[in-house]
Amino acid sequence: MPETAESDAAIEEAHKAIEMGSNIKLIGREEVNDLTAILEVSNTEVDAAVHAVKSNYDTIFTWDYEKGARPKLNRLYEKAKTAMWNGETDLPWDTDVDQEAVVVANAMNQGGLNAGMDLTGTPFALWGDKEWISFGVESQNWTLSQFMHGEQGALICTARIVENVPWIDAKYYAATQVMDEARHVEVFAKYLDTKLSGHYPINAHLRLLLDDIIGDSRWDMTYLGMQIMVEGLALAAFGFMHMLTTEPLLKQLLRYVMSDEARHVAFGVLSLQDYYKELSQAELRERQEFAFEAAVRMRDRFLQQEVFDRMGVPVKDALELVLKAPDRNQFQALLFSKIVPNCKKLGLLDAGDGWLRTKFSELGVIQFEDMAGTDEEFEMFALANGDKRSA
Repeated sequence: MPETAESDAAIEEAHKAIEMGSNIKLIGREEVNDLTAILEVSNTEVDAAVHAVKSNYDTIFTWDYEKGARPKLNRLYEKAKTAMWNGETDLPWDTDVDQEAVVVANAMNQGGLNAGMDLTGTPFALWGDKEWISFGVESQNWTLSQFMHGEQGALICTARIVENVPWIDAKYYAATQVMDEARHVEVFAKYLDTKLSGHYPINAHLRLLLDDIIGDSRWDMTYLGMQIMVEGLALAAFGFMHMLTTEPLLKQLLRYVMSDEARHVAFGVLSLQDYYKELSQAELRERQEFAFEAAVRMRDRFLQQEVFDRMGVPVKDALELVLKAPDRNQFQALLFSKIVPNCKKLGLLDAGDGWLRTKFSELGVIQFEDMAGTDEEFEMFALANGDKRSA
């Protein structure tokens, strides 16, 4: 082999080694799609009622009380004050919910209980309608439980933003979001307790992500992890469920929550856009890596391995089949339809050598980069004061 070819090969191998090391550092495995490694992450505190995360950050007072110094944030704050809703009185809690009937109705809108998949030779080959309905019930319990846990993470993170963001306009808005998140936790918990049939503990991948966000002392990382990544994915997931569900109470509950979440993501974009222009390339690379880690952890949590375990199905065998489902990649990618354009607005996609663009391309989500950012479309999600009963 000529010397230049040997050099090029060595450089390529070095780059691969760096990349491999980066993945291990960020997500704990070399290959993003390593199913065995994904399943090795488990929740060891399923019976614990309290989970503590150690953190060390500055609480910042500001003596500059000039309201409206950041006009877009002030507009968002004014909008939030008139958009409050009451989880106890504005939702029709007297709605009867037959969970099994809902599972069947939802499934019929999506091609049947097993969506017409060929299940020959799989753990599901002997399943009949009874098993598929039970799976649908457990899946809904699991999904809404994770939404509830994520909303508590948002509640805690936003309370921190009130403490450590340095601008009064941001403190004002963040205070309204604390109330929003408390309301979201309240309504998801009530729906699970009174309309469905059981909670699931927090998924291990989601808990690791929340721990990372809460454990980081930098105020902008709280914004990036929660407002941009977690809330962005939640907004897309809520929209997907709102579109598919036939259950009127859940549909209205989700519509209310979406109206809040769109403002929350816009709050993150508006707060970080100018700040990130001041950061060095090295600092931006740290934010890119954080965004990638968050994206992978959120993707991994949607595998629902706890449901298959509860159903007595070999989890790895089940997930190998799930990952091959015809619509799986489309569903997974759609969850990032709010995250990618907002990362682009923050300058994170192409900062430095475009590392995050490459990573999002590998995850199969880069096609969403030119969709509207949530800071442009939050008005679309807003509920008019008189529309609460028709949401």
